[in-house]
This record gives sequence, C-alpha cells and structure tokens, in this order.
Amino acid sequence: MQVGNARYLKREDLPESLPVFPLTGALLLPGGQLPLNIFEPRYLAMFDAALAGSRLIGMVQPALNETGGNARPQLSAVGCIGRITSFAETGDGRYIVSLTGVCRFRVMEEVGEGHPYRTVRFMPFLTDLSGDEDEGAVDRHELLRVFRAYLDANKLEADWEAVERAGNRTLVNSLSMMSPFGPAEKQALLEAPDLKTRAETLIAITEIVLARGFGDSDTILQ
Repeated sequence: MQVGNARYLKREDLPESLPVFPLTGALLLPGGQLPLNIFEPRYLAMFDAALAGSRLIGMVQPALNETGGNARPQLSAVGCIGRITSFAETGDGRYIVSLTGVCRFRVMEEVGEGHPYRTVRFMPFLTDLSGDEDEGAVDRHELLRVFRAYLDANKLEADWEAVERAGNRTLVNSLSMMSPFGPAEKQALLEAPDLKTRAETLIAITEIVLARGFGDSDTILQ
C-alpha cells in the first residue's frame, strides 16, 4: 500500500501502538480520503505528535452501545489507520487535515502513555496492505444501478466520467465513505471481510433506504 510518500507492505512498517481519534459516524477505508477539522486541545496535541513521528492516526468509532456523554467511551473493535497526507493551520488555533486510509486494524488493548489523547496496541488487517482484493468479484453493474437510483431519488448529481474511470476498490470504498448512513451501517461497511462483501452490504443498505421512501437512515441496523 502506497500512501503519500510512504509504503506499508508488512506489519513491521507500522508502529507497535497508535494514537486513536474516536469519532462517531466517521468512516475511513484503505485508500480513502477523510477531511478533518481539529480544534480540541487533546487532538491538536495528538496531531502534533503524529506529524513529528509516523504521521499515522487510528480512526475508530465509539462502541455502538455507547449512549453519549461519556468523556472516555469504549471503542469499537475495528478502526482504520490513516496517514496525514494534507495539513494546514487556520490561524485561529485549528488544523485542517486530510487522512488517507492505510489499513484497518483491530484494537487489542488500550495503553496509557501519559498523553491527553488515547493510544492502543493493535493488530492490522494485513490483507489491506497487500492489495490482493478480488476486484472482479464486485457486482459493479448492480452497485452503480443502486447508486444511480439513490441519486435520482434525492435529486443529486454525480461526476459519471470519474465514476466510470474508478476501479472497483476505489468505487466501493469511496461510495461507502460518502454514504449518509448511521454509525452501525458505517461500522458494518468497515468490518466487511472483503471488497465483495462490502459492496453487497452497501447495496443492501441502500436498497433498504430506497424501500423506506428515503427516510431516516440512521437506524437501519439494530
């Protein structure tokens, strides 16, 4: 996996521990781009440390059974490592950052390292680094059919030339990240074991939304 100026091919290319940014509803997938607006002091400190080190941050949702209001929520079991590939200061104390997805990871344990932000030991999904996903197994025609139906139903437009040029991995992961679904749906897309299953999950969720008459999509998965 080539991300920015770095290549990640094996476990040894990644650190032993990782600072994590718990953010409800955020989905980062390998190769995807996630823009972030950083303003909390603890996360400003986290990004300062990452920029001075590996430039890697773990994006992870709070556990789905968290009810909110907890300053230190339990973490979901699976997140995605992102490399800082774009960074700007705003002049008013914020950072505008873009993360590019490297690989998914499984949280093994949280470790205290004396920082205001949280750090975990993790196990990476090494298959994400190899790029050996079977892109040909994706039902591209069905995926685009459902995507077009969703756009039409919501009176939205897409750059169809760019869509047609995109490979199946880029298409599936980009559409998954762009999807306006709730935390449970985003976590299901993240944890899909392979690209084919992620595409099928995305199609199924979108069809449920369409069948409901485009109502609230935050509670599809119970």
